[in-house]
Amino acid sequence: MTVSTYPRRNDISHQPQLPPEFARTIIATGTFPEPLIGPHGCLFEQRLVAALQMEVVKHTGGCHCGAVRFEVWSSPDLHVFECNCSICTKKQNHHFIVPKNLFTLLQGSDNLTTYTFNTHVAKHTFCKTCGVQSFYTPRSNPDGYGVAPHCLDPGTVRGVTVEKFCGEKWEESMQAHKSIRDMSKPAESK
Repeated sequence: MTVSTYPRRNDISHQPQLPPEFARTIIATGTFPEPLIGPHGCLFEQRLVAALQMEVVKHTGGCHCGAVRFEVWSSPDLHVFECNCSICTKKQNHHFIVPKNLFTLLQGSDNLTTYTFNTHVAKHTFCKTCGVQSFYTPRSNPDGYGVAPHCLDPGTVRGVTVEKFCGEKWEESMQAHKSIRDMSKPAESK
C-alpha cells in the first residue's frame, strides 16, 4: 500500500501537482473546474496553491513552410536536451519533453512522414515539404513528444536550460538519468 503524506498547510515547497487539464482550465478561463469545487479541505487548498504557482504557457510552433502547426503546454523556462547519438548529431536535435496530453497537432498530419531505425521506438517525424522536424517521439519517452524549441513561435519562451545527454551510450545514460522517463508522464500520474 502506498501512503501519501502532504506538507503542513503553510509549507508549499512540495505541493502535489494539479492535473494539466485543470491547470489549463484555470489558466485559460480563470475559473475552477467542477471536480475541484467541493469539500476537499486542506488537500484542495494545497492543489490550488500548486496550480496557481505552476507557470504553464501555451507555446505554438511548426515547421518552416507552415504546413505543420502544433501547440504545446509547458513552462516558459524550457529544459532542453542536447543528445549526441548518431541521428541527433546529424540533425542537431535539441528538444524538450512533454506528455502527449499536453501536445496538440493543429494541422499537417497528412504532411508528416516518419523515419525510424535501430530499435524503431523513436519516431522521427518531419514535414514532407520543407523537411523540418519540429517534434518527434523520442526513444527515451515513447509516451510523449520531444519538441524542438527553435520551432516555437516567438514570445512565450523566457529561458532555456540545456542538458547534454550521451546518446552514444544510450542504455547507460538512461540508467543514470533519474527523471527523464517521468517528463512524459501526465501530471496526474507523477
